[in-house]
Amino acid sequence: MSWRIAQLVVMLVAVAGYLVRLPPAWVERFYTRGFYAAWQPVLTGASNALPFALLDVIVLAGVGSTIAAVVRFARRLAPGRRLRAVTRLAWSALALSAAIYVSFLAAWGLNYEREPITARLRFDQSAVTPAAVAALAREAIGQANRLHDEAHRQGFAQWAALPAVMGPTFRATVAHLVPQLNPRPGVPKWSLVALYFPYAGISGMTDPFALEIIVDRTQLPFERAFVTAHEWAHLAGWADEAEANFVGWLTCVRGRAPEAYSGWLFAVMETLGAVPRPERGVLAATLGAGPRADLAAIAARGRRVRPSLQMVSWRLYDRYLKANRVGEGVRSYDRVVTLLAGTRFQAGWLPVTVGN
Repeated sequence: MSWRIAQLVVMLVAVAGYLVRLPPAWVERFYTRGFYAAWQPVLTGASNALPFALLDVIVLAGVGSTIAAVVRFARRLAPGRRLRAVTRLAWSALALSAAIYVSFLAAWGLNYEREPITARLRFDQSAVTPAAVAALAREAIGQANRLHDEAHRQGFAQWAALPAVMGPTFRATVAHLVPQLNPRPGVPKWSLVALYFPYAGISGMTDPFALEIIVDRTQLPFERAFVTAHEWAHLAGWADEAEANFVGWLTCVRGRAPEAYSGWLFAVMETLGAVPRPERGVLAATLGAGPRADLAAIAARGRRVRPSLQMVSWRLYDRYLKANRVGEGVRSYDRVVTLLAGTRFQAGWLPVTVGN
């Protein structure tokens, strides 16, 4: 097979991957619980062993390749050869874009087409009422008040220690939801791309090619656990943001006091934002001084965000999510309250799964 034919095949595969919607049950069985379940621990384990983010290597290699391509293109712009040079550059760019997209789908992206997490849960949409959300907010506030002092007394784990501290609980949580999965937690890493995170309102990201997680290390100590657990949920194959929030929350609240506090503080923010304004004020007044101070610190950190940069970042991410068939785009983050309010739980905040 010639190089041009191989490029054409890759482009056709990319077009098919974008246009053809695979059956979610098929993706769940053969990709998420099959190929991806075997692939993720290996690749994440390899990236964990490196002290730097592979994403930086990928980005720098991409920039270098682009510069080299532009230089080659400029050299070919001799009279009489311009059309050929432009044609070859356009073809190469299309082939490279197709190869990147196919690699994305194979490495992680097909998880966008897996079955929703509600297929595994005892979930009742009709149970998601304003009263249920208000009750959830009261529970979250009560838990945050109860855990605050003990969490701060024990101290919050540093980024590098989180895989050892939270890893076992994360794996147990995932195994409860999908027994066929045994994901490897990623070491929270810093990256060059994270330089703009504090100013764009981004707490972290999952590298879909190297299967590593990148975090904003300016996050406050009581934010670290939830941010990390959320990204681990992505590594476990939950691409949907609300589902990653749900799995991340489960991981935290079933852990030690510091991690549980991180999870419940997240629930406080999400649920208070979902109740009507008059009731929100009444509920917020029941927050203890400690959680109130921590939320104020989060708000103060958030004031570094540049609205224009945040708007551009979120619009781009919204388009990315919609291109991957997440119809709600960035609004999918907010759906975690629906999952929390509509899911049946047993003791220890373990969700009741189908068949139980």
